Amino acid sequence: MTDSDRIEFAEMFKNRIKKFVVDNINFFKTLPKTEEAKIIGRQLLRSSSSVGANYRAACRARSQAEFHSKLSIVVEEAGESVFWMEVLIEAKIVKQADLAILIDEANQILKIASASRKTVSKSKDFQFNR
Repeated sequence: MTDSDRIEFAEMFKNRIKKFVVDNINFFKTLPKTEEAKIIGRQLLRSSSSVGANYRAACRARSQAEFHSKLSIVVEEAGESVFWMEVLIEAKIVKQADLAILIDEANQILKIASASRKTVSKSKDFQFNR
């Protein structure tokens, strides 16, 4: 993959993640006005928006270690987003069909970010300080 391809992919992924955040905001607006829906919905908003914010931060990372760290947060927050969506379904607050597309997108983001993180980890230049 060339540098140009990497930049193009990063921009495409950045826009895809922003759409994911906006889609979660729009989904939140459709939740029932019950206390439990509000609480869980806010947790989903926090984790999904953190995916976007931390991917943006990863794109501006000053080192591979910082990039790896921010990608790790993206992976964690995407996984947490799926968790909150599953809770909404299992608590019968929403139907699975209402969240199928968002869950699929969160899982795809999770896989892409995990693969990117793994690639960075295998890089000969990667210095991970513990």
